[in-house]
Amino acid sequence: MPLTDTFVRQAKHSGRAAGDKHADGHGLYLLVRAAGKYWRWDYRHAGKRKTLALGVYPAVSLAQARRRRDEARELLAQDVDPAERLSKRAKAAAAEVAAGNTVEAAGRAWLANRRSAWSEAHYTRERRNLEKDVFPHLGQRNIADVEPPDLLRVIRKVEERGALDVAGRVLLTARGVWQYAIAEGLAKRDITQDIKKALKPHLKRNMAAITDPAKLGELLRASDGYKGGPLVRTALFIAPILFQRPGNLRAMRWADVDLDNALWSIPSEDMKRTRLQKLNGAEHLVPLPRQAVQALRELYPLTGGREYVFPGLRDPKTPMSEAAVSAALNAMGYKGIHTWHGYRATGRTLLREVLRFPRDVIEYQLAHRGQVTHGGAYDRAQYLQERAEMLQAWADYLDKLRQGADVIPLRA
Repeated sequence: MPLTDTFVRQAKHSGRAAGDKHADGHGLYLLVRAAGKYWRWDYRHAGKRKTLALGVYPAVSLAQARRRRDEARELLAQDVDPAERLSKRAKAAAAEVAAGNTVEAAGRAWLANRRSAWSEAHYTRERRNLEKDVFPHLGQRNIADVEPPDLLRVIRKVEERGALDVAGRVLLTARGVWQYAIAEGLAKRDITQDIKKALKPHLKRNMAAITDPAKLGELLRASDGYKGGPLVRTALFIAPILFQRPGNLRAMRWADVDLDNALWSIPSEDMKRTRLQKLNGAEHLVPLPRQAVQALRELYPLTGGREYVFPGLRDPKTPMSEAAVSAALNAMGYKGIHTWHGYRATGRTLLREVLRFPRDVIEYQLAHRGQVTHGGAYDRAQYLQERAEMLQAWADYLDKLRQGADVIPLRA
């Protein structure tokens, strides 16, 4: 049975002196020893049984090992001994990988070292930065030999495709790798510090959001008149009332909604938190104003039999995509003017500047507090009543804006 990435990552040495062999197919196997994990390929050439070393895990992934095996099989089909075809450069690169001194080896070791402290999304982003933009250019270089101009050329390739924000994140990822390499004795200095000032400046833009009461009223009326399906229409109605993150709202589960007590409990693991915070943090409680409760009750006959309140159109077993509401906003003429995520800025601004609610209460509603502090364990009690009153006042205020009444200008 072919190996999987999960099995390879979790495979442990049993203690056998010869190590443990785990076959993948066509002669490829993973050899697990106390010192590490090694890719090997058994083959026969000229009547003799031979074994070819294909690299060390995690520097060489399962997919890479399979590619190397397939390349060797092609040579074997031409009656060429793959071992004899290894060039001096390939042998040197393999030796460096085995020693763990290459950029790729150090990068993968750093990823493995940090994974338990990161959320899955953060780990995926860091790995993508390395696999897409760093490893293809520097992966087989000895990390101690890489100079600042070498890394700068890699970062500038990212800039050339117009991804200035990604270029900055790739540099931060590289910094983690080099600092890990220094600690492990693989490199002598952090070269990322030398090129920071050479990157093109990136001006971070906030998500487009309407914070003017009159224009918000226009948006609410346009949303009420939207001719799309009931799921998107309900999401458009609830989003400005609760102003939670789009990912949380579209993944809302009926099991987490208590309509009788007007409360939505978002599990800690679904929040934007580190892995440690997800494990130890409290659920985020969101009071539901009567307008939100009514909208959800009206939607229940349609999706109440499914896991998600807003199931996907193509696959009802998954939540609807973020593009669904974004496409609706664009269709209503709000592209570049207001985004789904922008409802958070809308609520934060108007609740403070117009309705004058305390900043701490607003921040708790935004889930910007109570995640890792000691008080986070008691988030169920903190500001819950205040937030319930605030959201009801906010929902009532939005109703008035829909009607074009009580439009209070922002303070200068």
